[in-house]
Amino acid sequence: MSAPCSYLFVPGNRPERFGKARNAGADAVIFDLEDAVQPAEKTLARDAVLAGLDAAAPMYVRINGAQTEWFAADVAALAAHPGVAGIVLPKAEDSASIAVIRELAHARLKVSPIIESARGYARLDEVCRAESVDRLMFGTLDFQVDLGMEANEDELIAFRSGIVLASRLAGLAAPVDGVSTAIDDLQSVEADARRARRLGFGGKLCIHPKQLAAVHRAYAWSEAEYDWAKRVLHAVGQSGGAAVAVDGRMVDMPVILKAQRIADTPRRNE
Repeated sequence: MSAPCSYLFVPGNRPERFGKARNAGADAVIFDLEDAVQPAEKTLARDAVLAGLDAAAPMYVRINGAQTEWFAADVAALAAHPGVAGIVLPKAEDSASIAVIRELAHARLKVSPIIESARGYARLDEVCRAESVDRLMFGTLDFQVDLGMEANEDELIAFRSGIVLASRLAGLAAPVDGVSTAIDDLQSVEADARRARRLGFGGKLCIHPKQLAAVHRAYAWSEAEYDWAKRVLHAVGQSGGAAVAVDGRMVDMPVILKAQRIADTPRRNE
């Protein structure tokens, strides 16, 4: 099964939205105990999430970071719950907090660390290679604040590329890009997702169901690309090992591998 490309956050203190989030069409839903929940509601939100989890349809949970007073209780309550598909760890900066989750979950759960700070980025290799890590996520908004950067996507290209490279070297799934704050400007959301995809990201975090279709479009192969892949693989199969060209371009191994990857990707039914 391919890794999810769309992750939809739902506030952990809004249980009336859990059902809608489950049915919104996201590849994965993240019950959020961190940014979406005020400090006074952290315990109530955890209880609501625990009540809303279902072993028959496991969901991801973003717990509070290791730097907070709620981390230990979040991990203790959720690590062994059969309704948890994976733990999303915010403000990830080292392997120690990941080891705590792994120990309490008896290595059952995968962890998706969010890189949101200079310290976390500086320790990419350590975070990537920690046991139980599934894939990285990039918390672009908090990262910009931590580094004192302006909210211009161009300035994040080098950091996005670094996260993609570190993930590849560690053998992880392609990382997940951060949220887009636009809810009604879906062209902007799709453009953000396409930019991240070009840089090697494999998915995107979403804050509203409206954003899902735009993200899915950005990460889907077009019918023209499926047709191209089919023609490439057919030409290679008929060549008997000889050099072959498709659409006036030589077909070498990287082209064949890309064509095979496209052909192997199921079409998404929205």
